[in-house]
Amino acid sequence: MKRERIIIMGAAGRDFHNFNVCYRDDSGVRVIAFTAAQIPFIANRRYPAALAGNLYPRGIPICGEELLPGLIQRHRVDRVVFAYSDISYDELMHRASMILACGADFTLSGPRSTMLKSRKPVISVCAVRTGCGKSQVTRYLCHVLREKGVAPVVVRHPMPYGELRRQEVERFSRNEDLSLYRCSIEEREEYEPLIDTGAIVYAGIDYKKILHRAEAEGDVIVWDGGNNDFPFFVPDLEIVIADPLRFGDETGYFPGEVNLRRAHFAVINKSNTVVRAVCDALESRIRSLNPSATVFRTDSLLRLSEPDQIRDRSVLVIEDGPSITHGGLPSGAGYAAAIQFGAREIIDPRPFAAGSIKETYAAYPHISRVLPAMGYSSAQIADLKQTVERVPCELVVSATPIDLNSLFPVSKPVVRVYYDIGEGAGAPLKRNVLHFLAQKGLKIQ
Repeated sequence: MKRERIIIMGAAGRDFHNFNVCYRDDSGVRVIAFTAAQIPFIANRRYPAALAGNLYPRGIPICGEELLPGLIQRHRVDRVVFAYSDISYDELMHRASMILACGADFTLSGPRSTMLKSRKPVISVCAVRTGCGKSQVTRYLCHVLREKGVAPVVVRHPMPYGELRRQEVERFSRNEDLSLYRCSIEEREEYEPLIDTGAIVYAGIDYKKILHRAEAEGDVIVWDGGNNDFPFFVPDLEIVIADPLRFGDETGYFPGEVNLRRAHFAVINKSNTVVRAVCDALESRIRSLNPSATVFRTDSLLRLSEPDQIRDRSVLVIEDGPSITHGGLPSGAGYAAAIQFGAREIIDPRPFAAGSIKETYAAYPHISRVLPAMGYSSAQIADLKQTVERVPCELVVSATPIDLNSLFPVSKPVVRVYYDIGEGAGAPLKRNVLHFLAQKGLKIQ
């Protein structure tokens, strides 16, 4: 029987998961290649034979997405499976049209075919765009659960950007584990704040194995989503974050709208950063798409390590990388903090960008006078360090969730910006999550 020839379009995350659960053991399918986009330095590798299974003794090549038309023609590909997130509908359909013009079918894999079922309760935290505040909500939930005597285990959306054979199952319980797994800056930004809450964090490539490990360690699985992707596990409670600073994006980017239409709880975060009318309009839109969702509003609260240091000084602002790049934000919490706490001048880092950082600005021209914390390789971390040192400022305002000095020595003083969510009277999100857990039979202290 002729095997169907497939290419999986990805960004080193969902693409591997979809392969593992849908295609790895399917003798009627031959996966010709993965393609890579969004994240630098993840192409020109191989998905290793040790992870690919018996049908792929040589592994599977990972190619740049720009090679896709030639791959389709050369290998007479029957179908291309799209498997990454936070892409506008316009861009998504341009890719679909290109693939159809090459003669192949175009497929989107849905939740039913890709989600794994857990024997423990699963709470998922996802979003409509990158940078809405998923991490804030996940950390908040971990605090809520732990103070009530419930042990959460966080399973994070994958970011296997290094040596894939070492990343099949990753477990993080202390900051030293970040070095053990040679984590990129993006990985550190996600894992380090969760470790600081006392949570155990899992990530990697094989989420069936990860789920079994996580179930053995916790009372509740908290799925911490990546970008605006939907979960890899079947959620018992789906929490989805929306961003009033990007009103309209909740119905303009794939698969964020999928999340919003599925949500049990929809959280309008950063409600303190816009006028009430914007949140009201966003809530109306949410209710029109998903009338059964319960809608909450939370504030995004800034706190600084040394707030008095910013006033009347010239500053370089460093922001969380993914939120500023493919998340589409021109700036973030660091820029807001610099303004709020009275910086005399925010120095534009773009003229001082080194190497791959300069390439990042070229790829994402919407970025304003901030420096995204890019560090997907040791060479890029070196470029980031060089850029920081080149900028003629008195102070660095760093809103990346990690300590820059843990990566490289910073010769200038650094003020760190932290951001948490705040609830109004009665803490309705907390109350409703605890009610859900009680219905699941968990003992709440």
